[in-house]
Amino acid sequence: MIFEDMDRIVFAGDSVTDMGSAQPVGEGLFENLGTGYVRIIDNLLAACYPERKIRVTNSGISGNTSRDLLARFQRDVVDLKPDWVSICIGINDVWRQFDSPAIPDEQVMPEEYEQNVEQMILQVKGKVKGIFLLSPYYMEPNREDAMRSRMDEYVAVCARLAQKHGCIFVDFQQMYEDYCKIRHSTFIAWDRVHPNRVGATLMARAFLEKCEFDYNHGNGEVH
Repeated sequence: MIFEDMDRIVFAGDSVTDMGSAQPVGEGLFENLGTGYVRIIDNLLAACYPERKIRVTNSGISGNTSRDLLARFQRDVVDLKPDWVSICIGINDVWRQFDSPAIPDEQVMPEEYEQNVEQMILQVKGKVKGIFLLSPYYMEPNREDAMRSRMDEYVAVCARLAQKHGCIFVDFQQMYEDYCKIRHSTFIAWDRVHPNRVGATLMARAFLEKCEFDYNHGNGEVH
């Protein structure tokens, strides 16, 4: 497993990262980490690797676009001196184009999105052990759907930036597309965006698959 004892992982993002976490930065006991994929990742790290003390920090804020996250990235990510950084942003960049079409100043187009995410990467590149780039998504398997088609452009930006800068890419869009071939998206999200506990578990599993995570590590024995 790539995370070592006393590593700190900072998860930056919007509402799907936030999920009710303490603001502006959540960590520690109770619901400070929120109730989404960040909480489940922390649970699994502690359950399967009890000998490694790993500090998990939730820097997600509901409603954020990449523009919003970039504006607070220094305070809520860089200044925390993380060992690992995870960035999951872009859903609101796309969503505002469809739920608020008459308010263009709240919309972030693909060109600006790419610039914003790349600036975040560059702020921590070379200062941390690794950067995770988690794709935005829309739980709609029909790729001809207008919002799904637009979202795919932003997913492609993430894939391109991850390759360019050596980030670990986690394709949540593909993961949800595969799952929705079996179960309808309403099973995991009423609005096709905000996951319930099943959706959050899928996200946590997709993330940990990129971390050389072993669910059977130690078979419950502390090393």
